[in-house]
Amino acid sequence: MSRLGRRDVVGAIAAAAASIAPRALAARPSRPRVLITAFGARADGVTINTRAIQAAIDSAAQGGGVVVVSAGVFVSGALFLRPRVDLHLEDGAVLRCTTKMEHFPAQRTRIEGHFEAAFTPALINAKGCDGLRITGKGVLDGAGREIWERFWALRNAAPDPANFPNLGLPRARLALIEDSRRVTIEDVAFKDSQFWNLHLYRCRDVVVRRARFTVPDDYKQAPSSDGIDIDSSQRVIIEDCYFSVTDDCIAAKGSKGPFALEDRESPPVEHIRVRRCHFRRGHQALACGSEATIVRDVLVEDCKVTGPINVLMLKLRPDTPQVYENIRLSNITLDSDGGTILAIGPWSQYKDLKGAPPPLSHVRGVVLEGFRGRFGAFGHVRPNRGQTTIAPVQIKDFDLRLARSRLAFADVPAPVFDKVTINGQAVAAP
Repeated sequence: MSRLGRRDVVGAIAAAAASIAPRALAARPSRPRVLITAFGARADGVTINTRAIQAAIDSAAQGGGVVVVSAGVFVSGALFLRPRVDLHLEDGAVLRCTTKMEHFPAQRTRIEGHFEAAFTPALINAKGCDGLRITGKGVLDGAGREIWERFWALRNAAPDPANFPNLGLPRARLALIEDSRRVTIEDVAFKDSQFWNLHLYRCRDVVVRRARFTVPDDYKQAPSSDGIDIDSSQRVIIEDCYFSVTDDCIAAKGSKGPFALEDRESPPVEHIRVRRCHFRRGHQALACGSEATIVRDVLVEDCKVTGPINVLMLKLRPDTPQVYENIRLSNITLDSDGGTILAIGPWSQYKDLKGAPPPLSHVRGVVLEGFRGRFGAFGHVRPNRGQTTIAPVQIKDFDLRLARSRLAFADVPAPVFDKVTINGQAVAAP
């Protein structure tokens, strides 16, 4: 870990955050608006409008323009944005996935840390679309409930349900944006996604602002309903967003397996800023994994967690060399009877060493500071024994009421406490 003092580290983080924003926030000049209804799209909630909407996109691409989804429910299959084409969903607009999966023809796509030769594309697909803007107070609707039920039926009928693959059923993400820079996603609601909601792969200078990611409260477990998956991307800002899903709210992802560091298609996840977000429901507010190699320089600040979820989880794969470095959570308000603040430990889902020896991994520079409120458990820190080195976690300026107040740790250096009060009592060390 760097020998910089705390002020130097905080200053460096602030300077890095300031340098991110101007590149991502640069606005385009006003451009022609292209209405999908002008190409025959019908807002009746029944007609499958894929051809009409794609025609509007292709037309806008000729000179650059904004494809506009007006109020109403437009059903569609997979759509492919073009360079110099933005998408705007007006207030009251709903762009909904069809559940007839033949309208999502299988293709090579990035998913779960690798490229699948033939799997379902997203509803909105964008590749090489620098400057892309997806805006407006409308909704991207995955119509997921029917697909979720299909998934659980197949999984429960499998000989080994625990190892039934997430890719065992065609299902669409709401948006896949890849190899794009200066991307802005603003005000859009993502709901009921069949698979992940927003997947950013190899993107840079991205701002996601005032977006919502939701699964209905009455549905216990929508499979793989991640809010935002930051896959091999850098310089991403997520601010003023709302998450109520049944998987990871925000996940940092990359590659996996013993040769993951040789994967040139999976650069590190770096320079991530999450601020003023509300995490109401999910497995984790922030997860590193399940597929991840290098994740570093992450700052989560001024957020609130009001559900029984893991605030920070670092998943340590026994088959993957990993580096989790300089991950800081600051000024976090907690308000729940359940949940876990910190979970660092082994994660062996679908592990495969491919005949290689167990790789080494490192965790360093994890800092939690400025936590207030009430919550369930403090959490745990455990390595993959003989594989993972974990530097002391820094716990600073806590004033919390916890149902389970002990931070458990094993085979790692003791966490460092500074000004920590739990259940009204000052705590000097775990």
